[in-house]
Amino acid sequence: MKIMTEGKDWRRKMGKLVAVLSLFTVFLAVILAGCGQGQQAGSSSGGGGANQPGTKYPTRPIEFIVPWGAGGGADQLARTCAEKLDKILNVSLPVVNVPGATGGTGMTKLLAASADGYSIAIYIADTHALLATSKPSWKLEDITPVARMIKAPSFLFVKQDSPIKTWQDFEKMTREKPGQLKVSTLGEGSVDDITLAYLAGKGIKVTGVPYAQPSERYVSILGGHADALYEQAGDVRQYLESKQMRPIIVFNEERYPAFPDVPCSKELGYDIFLPQFRSIIVRAGTDEQKIKTLAEALKKVYDTPEYQKFLEQQYATKDSYLGPEDAARMLKQEVDNMKAIWEKKQ
Repeated sequence: MKIMTEGKDWRRKMGKLVAVLSLFTVFLAVILAGCGQGQQAGSSSGGGGANQPGTKYPTRPIEFIVPWGAGGGADQLARTCAEKLDKILNVSLPVVNVPGATGGTGMTKLLAASADGYSIAIYIADTHALLATSKPSWKLEDITPVARMIKAPSFLFVKQDSPIKTWQDFEKMTREKPGQLKVSTLGEGSVDDITLAYLAGKGIKVTGVPYAQPSERYVSILGGHADALYEQAGDVRQYLESKQMRPIIVFNEERYPAFPDVPCSKELGYDIFLPQFRSIIVRAGTDEQKIKTLAEALKKVYDTPEYQKFLEQQYATKDSYLGPEDAARMLKQEVDNMKAIWEKKQ
């Protein structure tokens, strides 16, 4: 009888143990299911929770896309900023040049990336002009500006020993032989293209010759492949200082202090002065806190003595910097201005 009693006690104890283990198993399953749902929610928001409020940013390298070739103004801006941002954000910013289609190829790369703040790009007036002159694969609503870092007027330059001595010479030759003079430009649909189209409407007809690579564009007039170059002074500073080229007009509302003898388009009766700007953008949908982090870091870059020296070398204006909200308003205003000019020539 004692053996039977002990057997019953053992079975009761084992029964209780199994019940406890079963309850524990159910409890553990509930916890694991909750964790799985949390991870899934983070993944669906993009980048494994990278856009969740409070997430530390940045924690890894940020890809810096330049939709133009190496050596140009956009490339110089990216590399100047990347060097400073490296120290401010404590992550590297490798610069990737993706030239082509007036900046369109680089834009495609940016918009194919996640909106997680780990891909940023240089966005300039010429790429922006595509929204006014053609139908690119993106819309203004697809991007968010972080900052405008440079604003500068554009010029027409000729070779130092060119027979074109002044704007009057240039204008006279184009009226006598329409379309004969060649002007080196950045690409079709760019600000260069809009300006030349405006001039054509005033009887100053030239042939635009697009060059995607900055170095090819710069030397085109030196090698006799073009008669004039549409460009910003800072991008060709070395050629100006070495007396290899000179400006004959600045597309601005007033003469530029660095070139007091060069007439502006306004005084010559041409109301065309679309400034070149170079901004830094991210894909729309990027977390606002990340945009704020980038904007504050870029403002710190802008305020450094080294960057101010860079602006001086680029012949940029004193009001170059704009934060996210002001830059967004600027982009809207500029595309409206470009559309108004472009539609008149159609």
